[in-house]
Amino acid sequence: MAHADWTIDLGPGTGHDGGQIVFDGTPADLIASRSTRTGEHLAAYVSP
Repeated sequence: MAHADWTIDLGPGTGHDGGQIVFDGTPADLIASRSTRTGEHLAAYVSP
């Protein structure tokens, strides 16, 4: 995911609580915003 050109993050939860686009953009923007759980985990993954 860190090397993707574009990321579409669905959520905010799973099952009946998910299915809405909560982020749409580059992985770098997702890391910078940390606006979703995916963004938080991706930021932790790419940080030294």
